[in-house]
Amino acid sequence: MSSVATYERPTAVRLDYKNVAPRQLFIVIHALPTTNRAASAAFDHVPGPTAPSSPLTTEAERIIGAIGCSPALFASLLLAAWRGKEALALELTDTLIEAATPEDAGRATALTGYAKAVLYNGLGRYRDAVVDAQRVCAYEELGLRDWARFELVEAATRCGDPAVAAAALRELEERTAAGRDNSTLGVRARSAALLLEGTVAEALYCEAIERFRSGENVVHLARTQLVYGEWLRRENRRVDAREQLRAAYNAFSEVGAVAFAERATRELLATGETARRRTDDTRGALTPQEAQIARLARDGFSNPEIGAHLFISHRTVQYHLRKVFQKLEITSRNQLGRIPAHKFGLA
Repeated sequence: MSSVATYERPTAVRLDYKNVAPRQLFIVIHALPTTNRAASAAFDHVPGPTAPSSPLTTEAERIIGAIGCSPALFASLLLAAWRGKEALALELTDTLIEAATPEDAGRATALTGYAKAVLYNGLGRYRDAVVDAQRVCAYEELGLRDWARFELVEAATRCGDPAVAAAALRELEERTAAGRDNSTLGVRARSAALLLEGTVAEALYCEAIERFRSGENVVHLARTQLVYGEWLRRENRRVDAREQLRAAYNAFSEVGAVAFAERATRELLATGETARRRTDDTRGALTPQEAQIARLARDGFSNPEIGAHLFISHRTVQYHLRKVFQKLEITSRNQLGRIPAHKFGLA
């Protein structure tokens, strides 16, 4: 993890664990400059065309540029996190931690913690995101603290811990007070909006959207539209919410941020986006919210976790699950995994 000159040539990524000697890993980073001499050398042995850059690689480059030298695998880890590929992200995390020298152990923990905070915010596992973002904030010397606070504000507000979110926001505002670029101003506005209500919150969401749009920051524009859409739905402004959520979904899908796209999809479903007119033929079908709750329950989320996703109480979740069980003719959530996928269609 020594500091070396950035290798500017973009490459195609391939993580190949086959036919490799023990304790050796050949790494090529997808459309990103690497700061690892071995990875750069490995490129020379990999034929084929290079892949074009994308908003996700641009975001990764921005973060890597802010923190200086980083292991080559960190770029791949960031991309896996944005794409919601948990198994790959955790495998890369383990590899980075194991490869770190004793003096670099703290740095590796912070780097991987930030990527995991992004991963878990995308997957909607906000409590896990809080834990990892707080871990990053313990490393003052690394330039990731402000990025981690951005993730921490969102995660803490979503899992009902406003005190943690407010403290992270105060530190973020103090440390970025001198920043006047659109991205910095957008981050501050969006983070503050998450902790406020009413017209003040809405004005800040709108400001953040315009800041990120002016700065051509596609990724954070979509993330702001997502949380703004979530807020609008909570305010019972479903038509307005759909507009923001559709825009977020389209952007995430376009850049390959799969987990965030699925999060936008869940919110769209909760607004009744694809609901059909109820007839005698569809009377026993699940409503959009019932389908959404059923899928989350099937995927192992508890009632309180489902409630946090949808901004409803765990008692409301329990009420809807009873209706789901009745319609699907089952008696417990353990049986949801055996239900054919088409049964989770929308009414």
